[in-house]
Amino acid sequence: MHIDIQQLLHHYGYFGVFLILFFEMVGIPFPAETTLTISGFEWARGVFQLVPLILAAVLGNIAGSSVAFWIGCWLGRSVLIRFGKYVGITNERLDKADHLFHRYQSWIVLIGKFIAGIRVLIPYLAGINKMNFTIFSLYNALSAIVWATVFIVFGRYIGIEWIKYHQVLHHYLVLGIIVGIIMIGIFAVLKMRHRK
Repeated sequence: MHIDIQQLLHHYGYFGVFLILFFEMVGIPFPAETTLTISGFEWARGVFQLVPLILAAVLGNIAGSSVAFWIGCWLGRSVLIRFGKYVGITNERLDKADHLFHRYQSWIVLIGKFIAGIRVLIPYLAGINKMNFTIFSLYNALSAIVWATVFIVFGRYIGIEWIKYHQVLHHYLVLGIIVGIIMIGIFAVLKMRHRK
């Protein structure tokens, strides 16, 4: 299934950013980092403004994380095993994750946002392990603000550089590829001669 993130963002705007980040945290596979980076690119082009964009991303992530937390709290481990088997979650892997979560709860909630795949499991684990919801929410919100801002700003600067250089790159791309292949060929020949 192909999802055109840029098309979704153009059509739904800030609400599209909110929904994508919400659904990703509930466990529906949406490319959150790609969405944030493209949103930053669109911010560079004037489609979005920074503050509402960050708010939409952060609120979507927080809302999705909260839903996942309560699903984990109310339905427990069995729901994660039952539906997680489609993405490689086994009892053994969940036991290891559970053990680490018990030892480093706050740090995992704070830093785990930057690790795709792990990010989605964290609110479920927090709920399953009955982490205090207020503490979870605080660390989750801080993490979501930093995470969303980093990827949006990263996307903006990629967008600015792309706007500046894409014509030059497009014009000289074929020539650059040919020169690169020739240089690799010369290097390989010299390396082979040096071995003899």
